[in-house]
Amino acid sequence: MTSPLSLKIALAQLNPVVGDLKGNAERAAAAHARAKELGADVVVFSELFLNGYPPEDLVLKPAFQQATRAKLEWFAAECAEGPAILIGAIWAQEGKLYNAVALLDGGRIQATTLKVDLPNYGVFDEKRVFASGPLPGPLNVRGVRMGVPICEDIWGSEVVETLAETGAEILISPNGSPFDWPKPDARMNVAVARVTESNLPLVYLNQIGGQDELVFDGASFVLNSDRSLAVQLPAWREAIVLTEWTKTGDGWQCARGDVSPITEGCASAYHACVLGLGDYVRKNGFPGVVLGLSGGIDSALVAAIAVDALGADRVHAVMLPSKYTSDESLEDAAACAKALGIRYDKISIEPTVAGLTWSLKDLFTGTNADITEENMQSRVRGTILMAVSNKFGGMVVTTGNKSEMSVGYATLYGDMNGGFNPIKDLYKTEVYELSRWRNANKPEGAHGPAGIVIPERILTKAPTAELRANQTDQDSLPPYEELDDILTCLVEKEMPVADVVARGHAVETVKKVERLLYLAEYKRRQAAPGVKISSRNFGRDRRYPITNKFREDVGQAVEKAAPVAKSAQAAKTT
Repeated sequence: MTSPLSLKIALAQLNPVVGDLKGNAERAAAAHARAKELGADVVVFSELFLNGYPPEDLVLKPAFQQATRAKLEWFAAECAEGPAILIGAIWAQEGKLYNAVALLDGGRIQATTLKVDLPNYGVFDEKRVFASGPLPGPLNVRGVRMGVPICEDIWGSEVVETLAETGAEILISPNGSPFDWPKPDARMNVAVARVTESNLPLVYLNQIGGQDELVFDGASFVLNSDRSLAVQLPAWREAIVLTEWTKTGDGWQCARGDVSPITEGCASAYHACVLGLGDYVRKNGFPGVVLGLSGGIDSALVAAIAVDALGADRVHAVMLPSKYTSDESLEDAAACAKALGIRYDKISIEPTVAGLTWSLKDLFTGTNADITEENMQSRVRGTILMAVSNKFGGMVVTTGNKSEMSVGYATLYGDMNGGFNPIKDLYKTEVYELSRWRNANKPEGAHGPAGIVIPERILTKAPTAELRANQTDQDSLPPYEELDDILTCLVEKEMPVADVVARGHAVETVKKVERLLYLAEYKRRQAAPGVKISSRNFGRDRRYPITNKFREDVGQAVEKAAPVAKSAQAAKTT
């Protein structure tokens, strides 16, 4: 086949559903039809699009493998006319299973390329289910030699180097790259490195959508061989974009197209929370959500996220006051519900708590009231919310933040009850940051109202669980600014305790936080899934044993760090 001088490649940045072979094939067929209308020669889909990504151990099921092959052949035949297709799918071959991209053209599966570098760190576990493919050569797609490195294959240099040496003219990289705060810059840096090394243009196509705890932000792009950004697809929404290419004396070049701005900071984290919760509810078939609205910052932010994701008519807030609930909390919860336009009910927990207390009075005779009675209140609230969920079908969303989950400041079978937690990976200080950001911004595509949706008093009052008289969170925990810095050091950075102390924190405070962090592992194992925001969330990224006697021996190290810590503390005071 003679190599053409021009080429049109359609990029299908879409939202697949894991396991929905029929639905994903139909989504791909609709995108193929649109690409055909646009005059595309080739349409490209993301990594394992046909199966949904990540499919985890589902791929080990023989019936799933067989159904995938049948649906891939159906899709090839259904889209026999029009542009050629590059689509991700699992591929069984000679007794092994691969993460593959199939080339479909003329109604048939023409060729496949197999993923070489299988990630096995952080959220990834691909070596568990896939075999590594051989170093690939390019695929001949409508007369153009296209190198197809799959996701992790571009994070090292070997696969792209092999493709360049074997005659690739354009690099097409289908991805299933989940979002976290530093990830967009990291992707671009990796892509620039591969373009620089190979002197080839690169198409980076990422999927969009939420899958359990992972969120995929899209943000696909095209780099020319001079490393210039030719096209940037939007983040956080689906898009089918046609890119136009011309063959020059220096190789293929993509014409300048739309370059969508990419959100950063609080805006990107908020979008991730909204998309993660929305897709979890939609893809699992829930009619809506129900949550306890306490008048505090965490539940207020979750309510705003839920409304932006689903619409006010699918969010039900319930205030569950006790004798310790302040008038201020009652007023703030009602004001938040009104600002968001959601259904708001108030159900006193006092009769239920009194009944439970009466049932236990004989057994508890001679004991003093303590955390047991506090936890009873939380568990009554959790039971009531689950009853509302069972009766009306809405999924309970939990509202605990990462600071609380880190140190166990949460009650099993109480405020931890629920099916999903959109702020699970946000520290308390970040909850405040996102709340202020949302009051000042209405995200694109959000179903909620513009303006202040979280009353100002919620942002300024001292956080409290209101499980006893005059309680505040700081009765039991360090100030959140201090706690979150210590936790970031211990969780995200895995810093030695001595190094954390050297930042200016008291030794006993750091050791207490470390102890609580270890002790709370059993609670986190039983917590609802939630949106991954950070580079190291609890669960997929950080897998610690529940039974764990290790504690750092920090004696000498802390002594060495003491002068540094004293200097840092003095600087703070000054």
